[in-house]
Amino acid sequence: MKPTTLLRRTSARTLVATGLAASLLFAAGCAKSEDDDSGGDTAASQDQADAGQEVAPDSDAGGKTCAIDTYGGKKLDLKNATVGFSQSEKEANPFRIAETASIKAEAEKRGVKLLTANAQSQFSKQISDVQDLIAKGADLLVIAPLNSDGWEPVLRAAGAKHIPIVTIDRKINATACKDYVSFIGSDFVEQGKRAADRMIETTGGKGKIAILLGAAGNNVTTERTKGFQDRIKEKAPDLEVVFKQTGEFAREKGQQVTEQLIQSKPDITGIYAENDEMGLGAVNALKGAGKKAGDVKIVTIDGTKGAVRGIVDGWIDGVIESNPRFGPLAFKTLDTFTKGEKVSQDIVIKDSAYTKDNAKSGLNKAY
Repeated sequence: MKPTTLLRRTSARTLVATGLAASLLFAAGCAKSEDDDSGGDTAASQDQADAGQEVAPDSDAGGKTCAIDTYGGKKLDLKNATVGFSQSEKEANPFRIAETASIKAEAEKRGVKLLTANAQSQFSKQISDVQDLIAKGADLLVIAPLNSDGWEPVLRAAGAKHIPIVTIDRKINATACKDYVSFIGSDFVEQGKRAADRMIETTGGKGKIAILLGAAGNNVTTERTKGFQDRIKEKAPDLEVVFKQTGEFAREKGQQVTEQLIQSKPDITGIYAENDEMGLGAVNALKGAGKKAGDVKIVTIDGTKGAVRGIVDGWIDGVIESNPRFGPLAFKTLDTFTKGEKVSQDIVIKDSAYTKDNAKSGLNKAY
């Protein structure tokens, strides 16, 4: 073999290897959140890919269904449709970042045209956003509602064109299979109960606890509060809820509220934060007050990397997962429905949990 031929083949192999490595690095980089410390590890990327939503085993047992002939409209091929996605909140929250990324990735995977809008945590903007998506020709809608009430203008506009709507993460107060097709999300009451179980275990069922409430006006806050308080009342009467205030699902607000809490209730035993961001704000406040990890027990809901890392570091005592990767399940539901097949009106997903026993190994699956 001539030296020049060998050189050409070696160079070609080098270019292929270099391109492959660059592609892998790019893919790993896209999957990372701002809190990701996996360093682009292949195993971490695979864990992220495998951490999609699963439907709870009894989700469809005896549940109501919806079909296109009942809802109205006509069958269509999803590949030829335009899907509009309305995100509710600023994508500074890892939950929202992962949620939007999942929707976009699934649309790209299926070759579906996707229109997106972000309400930036303003409900009036979300209403106008969805109306604009309809005006731009969206055949189907996926909505992550900011609030549960106030959707009448959108429902009228969508209903006039028989546009199927799937809501994710939060419900709207409307009639399933008339105003919208399906809701996909967690059992929020059950999440609250599981958070209470963890709080009871980590406090020994005694002491004074505070609740950092989520934003008002949506079913997530209401149901996570109900589940937690009902379970505490049932199983731990010696755990007293002495403080409740909204942290608006935001880290900064969670920190401010916890700073007030420390001043007014210095003997607080535990904090239940209805999402991870508020829980991480509480950690910041406790650190600022000179507290040590474990002085105040903290239980949160979501499953972000920051919160799971907080367990590893000893500041958080448990995280109940709320999986934001709605893309595959949302598009599967739309695909099934637009083919004329029945879909469940309530699709409940299965959530895991993180404790000190699995937090370190679970960091790769957190978002």
